[in-house]
Amino acid sequence: MMDEILLKGKPIRLAVLDYGLFEVHSGPRTIGICGFAVQTDAGEVVLIDTGFPEKYVDDAEAATLEDGLGSFGRVLRITPENTPHAQLAKLGLSTADVTLMIQSHTHIDHVGHMDGFPGVPILIAKAERDLPRPLYWSGKQAMEWPLRDYHLVTQDFSLAPGFEVLLCPGHAPGQLAFMVKLPDTGWVLLTSDAISRAAEIDEGFAGSWNVPLAISHGARIMSLAQQRDALVIYGHSPQQWPDLRKAPDWFT
Repeated sequence: MMDEILLKGKPIRLAVLDYGLFEVHSGPRTIGICGFAVQTDAGEVVLIDTGFPEKYVDDAEAATLEDGLGSFGRVLRITPENTPHAQLAKLGLSTADVTLMIQSHTHIDHVGHMDGFPGVPILIAKAERDLPRPLYWSGKQAMEWPLRDYHLVTQDFSLAPGFEVLLCPGHAPGQLAFMVKLPDTGWVLLTSDAISRAAEIDEGFAGSWNVPLAISHGARIMSLAQQRDALVIYGHSPQQWPDLRKAPDWFT
């Protein structure tokens, strides 16, 4: 099944997309909400994750109340600039340039614009897509699955030479992480929420959907990163985020 969606080209550059700032009550800690764009030498554009729903741009306080998110944290900044469309525009790209969307998992800060790219196939773990609805959040509102061609991940595989999709259940049932090899930077590990921040390893991944799986896969992908001397970009690192290179700049 995965042969149907193998990219024609190999990665040549990667951009970190800034979807805003959020304060988690625990700590407290301020985290960046990120997505990624990967461009291949065949002109393909892969969009990984899409941030919070549009309603958080319109009125973050009302949206937080509606979704029951206030028990977890609060939005510090989500502006019109922190949408996937605006972030792609910083890179000189548009919605029409996206050839594949990947959902690392389906929590609220990753799936907000999943329905915003009509006709673009979605790569997602089977364990997530098998859920009646995306995980979203525990509040009153629920999100439906958009009508798309879904390509389901059941194991690690190579989307293209130098673009590996890693199935890492733990934080969520179908959590994905990614290894991307760039011409100058070399290997880059995008942990997504498989490891939200380095300290989570020492904290034993407390609060994960499945702690033993989170620990196991966290160790696995960090070992892989060490073997390949990879740059590690964490999912929500308070220490890394402020100085992390972001759109319109690329890692090449």
